Amino acid sequence: MEKLTQQEEEAMQVIWKRGGGFIKEFLDEMGQPKPPYTTLASTVKNLEKKGYLSGEKIGNTYRYKPLIEEELYKKRFMSGFVSEYFRNSYKELVAFFAREEQISAEDLKEIIRMIENKETK
Repeated sequence: MEKLTQQEEEAMQVIWKRGGGFIKEFLDEMGQPKPPYTTLASTVKNLEKKGYLSGEKIGNTYRYKPLIEEELYKKRFMSGFVSEYFRNSYKELVAFFAREEQISAEDLKEIIRMIENKETK
């Protein structure tokens, strides 16, 4: 799975949220500042080429749907992120956030409880 650019990720977030649709609909959902229609259209075409989306021609436009689930992308992205930046250690990742005071002791206790109870959310 090819890594996405920030612009592609932002588009995919909207597409996953909607479950698919037309470029105009994606544009309506995007935050400010909204990209120009043509920029978003190019981004969507790139996502299709990379295998993240499929496009179905309907009249003179295309309806796109995601081919890759958001959870699968997150899992692969996080694995690569942890591998690249934290020597493949989730312990190092958590320690980093603790040192930077981005995670509290209460948050850590909650995470430990979730791991012990094998909770997913």
